[in-house]
Amino acid sequence: MIDYPWNDRAGRFSVLRVAALSLAVIPALWIAFDAATGGLGAKPLDEATHRTGDWAVRLLLVTLAVTPLRRITGWNRWVIVRRMLGLAAFAYGLAHLTLYVADQNWHLGRAVIEIAVRPYLTIGFVALAGLAVLAATSTDAAIRRLGRRWSQLHRIVYALAALAVLHFFLQSKINATEATLMMGFLLLLMGLRLAHRAGHPLSAPRTLAIVALAAAFGTAALEVLWYGLATGVPWRSVLEANLMLTPWPRPAWWVLAVGFALALVPLVRQRVGRWVRTAKSVDA
Repeated sequence: MIDYPWNDRAGRFSVLRVAALSLAVIPALWIAFDAATGGLGAKPLDEATHRTGDWAVRLLLVTLAVTPLRRITGWNRWVIVRRMLGLAAFAYGLAHLTLYVADQNWHLGRAVIEIAVRPYLTIGFVALAGLAVLAATSTDAAIRRLGRRWSQLHRIVYALAALAVLHFFLQSKINATEATLMMGFLLLLMGLRLAHRAGHPLSAPRTLAIVALAAAFGTAALEVLWYGLATGVPWRSVLEANLMLTPWPRPAWWVLAVGFALALVPLVRQRVGRWVRTAKSVDA
């Protein structure tokens, strides 16, 4: 039987895997379309390099979100897309590096020197090298061969995500809005992981709300710190921008909104569960 990527392990068509496959493939098709139609601007290689790097970080964070979503929703089938999303994140990261080398006119020596002497490139390369190790050990055979060591090895994904977001920050320079947003989502995911490890169930709305508030405050604080250190923008101006919703919400507000939306999930599950039990008792 052919193992199609849109089927689950039992060979059944999976809407969830189709959604994950679409998320993995559509950005690449979008970049390719813009490349073919001149939509990448005056510096197409530079633009394509940035876009693939952005999607590598986004998909890496989506991959990290799979386990918390499984715990929050109580739906274990989320796990069937984790490997696909993780491999897609690595693929975009590899494309990001390849396009960077292409932008150096395929001069490998120059690219290696640049990566070695520029800290933000070194950080990005270390993150990608770590993802390569995780991708190489993501097969069923590797999982069986490594046993418990597999879980220990793959825990480094959070450190790699932190390095990837730091690389994003350092290359963003003045406009670090999206890098701040990615950092905020990483804080949210790390907060959920720490809460679970501390014994606080992710099925409790109160736990999720507290994590959301902490991640939002952390996002705002780190944005203030970043702009203050990297650009010299007065910290009060950045803080005031974080307290207002106009002209558009800052990343901390989006992190808070996503965190509170997750906190509503257990409440909705409880309400639906009561409704189903009531309906069954009436039918009986």
